[in-house]
Amino acid sequence: MTDEQPSGVAAPVLVDRSGGRYPLDDPRWRGEDGGPLAVSALPGLRPGQIDTAERSLWRYHAALPVPVAHRVSLGEGCTPMIPVDWAGRRVHFKLEWFNPTSSFKDRGVSVMISHLAGQGADRVLEDSSGNGGSAVAAYAAAAGIRAKIIVPAATSAAKILQARAYGAEIELVEGTRDEVADEAVRQSRRIPYASHNWHPMFIQGTKTVAYEMWESLGFTAPDNVVLVAGAGSNVIGCDLAFGELLDAGQIDRRPRLFVGQPEHWATIADTLNGVAPGARGERVPTIAEGASIAHPVRLPEAVEAVRRSGGAAYAVPEAEIRAAVRALSARGLYAEPTSSVAAAALDHFIATGEIAPDETTVVVLTGAGLKSAETMAAVFAGHGDDGRDAGGVR
Repeated sequence: MTDEQPSGVAAPVLVDRSGGRYPLDDPRWRGEDGGPLAVSALPGLRPGQIDTAERSLWRYHAALPVPVAHRVSLGEGCTPMIPVDWAGRRVHFKLEWFNPTSSFKDRGVSVMISHLAGQGADRVLEDSSGNGGSAVAAYAAAAGIRAKIIVPAATSAAKILQARAYGAEIELVEGTRDEVADEAVRQSRRIPYASHNWHPMFIQGTKTVAYEMWESLGFTAPDNVVLVAGAGSNVIGCDLAFGELLDAGQIDRRPRLFVGQPEHWATIADTLNGVAPGARGERVPTIAEGASIAHPVRLPEAVEAVRRSGGAAYAVPEAEIRAAVRALSARGLYAEPTSSVAAAALDHFIATGEIAPDETTVVVLTGAGLKSAETMAAVFAGHGDDGRDAGGVR
């Protein structure tokens, strides 16, 4: 759609929450209203538009607002979606750690860096608790672009090492994930900001996971998609793609989006469920460090995505996250704690009856346990554990 715009379809532009519109090639990362930008509505993909010779997310380039000629790709996407017996039912797990840097962030970063490279960027700035920074560092290296990553000082050493290995400049900042983001915004006055939370092209990349579900299921939508959310980019991406497919007449309904968040960092879930800010008391650290975001940039969009789908959200206690890590590993799935929040949410929504046995359910596992070696060691040593397991494993 970007290489050759279909007849009768308006060329995409960037839009802000106030209705401001900007050219797609505008280098800004947020609107004049101070809020995040989104790409205007795009037509959904049809099966015949998939580039089946391409073994990456760029097989869906007809649904992306970046010319395929500018792509920066390391083979991201096309991740396995495997059936697993979970609590006596068949559940599909989408294994996003098969992406090049071992997390789902590669989807969004490939499209974002492709867009920036097409604009001639030679340096970028990112803030990340780990996986996003690793992805930006990798794709910037592939594009020949210098990268600076601002990282919380408490981030997993393995994740910091990975970004350093790609040649990125690393700055460690004490404080919360939100304080790190504030520092990045200050520095963005000097360096182009390639934020996976702010940049509109990142969301365009994350939506491809939903296109893969649709294709893998014989061009049908699942009944349910279960996700972990920090900033909510996978939630918004799935909403975007399934909305495009619905508008194109390729599916007859949206899947319900079921979201899990660490209990003390459950801003999306609490907003959806009407829990007052601060009702949970002081925020405490979580083993799901990648989802410890107190103030998601796209909070209204994430909440509306879940609500529009007819889904739900759950604040997951730490003990249930630990149990989910073990339950996944017992099935050969070595998922990091952040990723395992989705499996804990799956258990919750099975227990409440909101996910039925005869429904098609996809759970997105966002990152590998190898990315959080120290935390995984603590989980399997039983530190802070109450002994319970998830998914019917004892």
